Amino acid sequence: MLFRQSLFQSVLDRLDAEEDVPEKEESAHRIRGLNVSFAATVLGGETPEAHRADDAYRDNLGDPIIQPEPQPEPAPEEPEPPVMPEYLARTSREEVAAELAITSDHTREVLQEKRRNFAKTNHPDGVDAAFREQATTRMTLANQLIDEAIRRLKR
Repeated sequence: MLFRQSLFQSVLDRLDAEEDVPEKEESAHRIRGLNVSFAATVLGGETPEAHRADDAYRDNLGDPIIQPEPQPEPAPEEPEPPVMPEYLARTSREEVAAELAITSDHTREVLQEKRRNFAKTNHPDGVDAAFREQATTRMTLANQLIDEAIRRLKR
């Protein structure tokens, strides 16, 4: 039958042949009853709808879980006020200059490194809010001193 037919025509013939199979032969390969639930009834004859799904879980837990009685929350303690580091108290130009220890031998790179190192410990964003004014003063003085030293290098 396949000789002298196109592939398309042979596929059509095959489909026609499959349609002609009687219904008894077609349904013979199906298993009856699989379209219903496997748990139709339980041993006691009760239907699954009679039980809640979480009841079986609770049965396996054993004794009910006893919730502890809530304890009264302790009164919140007042946080201790922060202690200002001693270096933040040094806000005069001379004290900041002594900390930076700028000399005429320093290069621009060394001065920029001194600025970064000073900012790591003294920047206003890095200290407690109560001490930001002192930190701002110290950073302002340090920046002024370093900028003056850099201007002297250019001369």
